[in-house]
Amino acid sequence: QVTELVLDNCRSSNGEIEGLNDSFKELQFLSMANVELTSLAKLPTLSKLRKLELSDNVISGGLEVLAERCPNLTYLNLSGNKIKDLGTVEALQNLKNLKSLDLFNCEITNLEDYRDSIFELLQQITYLDGFDQEDNEAPDSEDDDDEGDEDDDDDENEAGPPGEYEEEDDEDDGASDLGEGEEEEEVGLSYLMKEEIQDEDDDDDYVEGGDEEEEGK
Repeated sequence: QVTELVLDNCRSSNGEIEGLNDSFKELQFLSMANVELTSLAKLPTLSKLRKLELSDNVISGGLEVLAERCPNLTYLNLSGNKIKDLGTVEALQNLKNLKSLDLFNCEITNLEDYRDSIFELLQQITYLDGFDQEDNEAPDSEDDDDEGDEDDDDDENEAGPPGEYEEEDDEDDGASDLGEGEEEEEVGLSYLMKEEIQDEDDDDDYVEGGDEEEEGK
């Protein structure tokens, strides 16, 4: 019944973790970081596994085992292993559902055009080392700036519910111009609010006036 299993910093023996076997049929998340794993040859069949953490081991190849035993992987972290060339990574092509791959601190990251080559080789993935293909030429400092810009955009969006409501109001009123400026929208709303208040006051005066006329009669 176990769906998540974390074995970080345990020690593997002869390429396997004692007790980890095919009986974990419901497992969806498995983490084996820093367990001195040298091979995946003894990895059990885990057909429901979606996320696999294998960072900081000494794996250098044999990745074709993953497609055979964990065919539904969407996230794979191989950072800090002994992966050196594209031929090793090519074995991941059969992981059709793989969306995110981490190869941080592996020797393969030193290859020229590393990111382009991986995205071309594994066309099913969306993220490599935490970034999508559009960021492949950005150095770390610019990546930080880009993230900051995204945060700023998010802040603007979060700070703008009144604007959203104003746009909805405009749509209800049949207005088509959304970009003319929010000041006009605010003025329009406040004007309408005042007009409604005045209408209520006028109604009260009218009723009172009617009562006085009736008394006069």
